[in-house]
Amino acid sequence: MSMTTIAPESTPILAPGLRLQWEKAQDCHVLLFPEGMVQLSESAHAILEKCTGEQTTQEIIDQLSQQFPGADLADDVYQFFEQAVSHVWIKLK
Repeated sequence: MSMTTIAPESTPILAPGLRLQWEKAQDCHVLLFPEGMVQLSESAHAILEKCTGEQTTQEIIDQLSQQFPGADLADDVYQFFEQAVSHVWIKLK
């Protein structure tokens, strides 16, 4: 596993003022924020929808691993969390 600044016991939650939503016109899930929106890939949406502040990053990875058996996705999920924190899409508790 690569070095990460996100601890397995961190609890991610969507940043205040942000909302996940299906955007029919875009035919994809989006992350809405006051300045606009970001179109999300299926995998980004699968991760962000689990960022409710009730599960740790490790629990989210475990759930995704069950949802997508055989995929070695821990590094990718941690990298996504790091990007999501840097973009202020999520906060860590």
